[in-house]
Amino acid sequence: MNKISHDESSHQLSTDVDGYHAILDYTLTGGTMNITHTHVPHEIGGRGIAAGLMRAALGIARQQGLTVNPLCSYAAAYLNKHPDEAEKRHLDELLDEALDESYPASDSPSVGGAG
Repeated sequence: MNKISHDESSHQLSTDVDGYHAILDYTLTGGTMNITHTHVPHEIGGRGIAAGLMRAALGIARQQGLTVNPLCSYAAAYLNKHPDEAEKRHLDELLDEALDESYPASDSPSVGGAG
C-alpha cells in the first residue's frame, strides 16, 4: 500500500497510486468521526486502496478516542464486512470502564463468594 496522508484541517485521508488520487473524507461531531465519502478512481480500483484508507481512518479514530459513524455506503459496507475493527475496540473500552468503576485501582477484586 502506498503512503496515506492525513490532512487534519480538511478532514481528509488520501493516497496516490499510479498517478491517481484516492480519498476518504470525514467530519467530526463531538466524539464521533463521520466518514462521509470515499473515492478511488476506477483505474486503480480492486487493489484494496479504499480498505487501506478505512483502516487508516479507524486507526486515527482509535488514537483520538472517537467513535465511527459510516455515512458513505463504502464505509458502511466495510464495517459490516469487518465488524471487529470498529466494534471490538468500543466493547473493550466499555468493559474496561465498567471494571474500573467496579474495582478501583486501590481495591483488589474479591475472588469467589463471601460467606
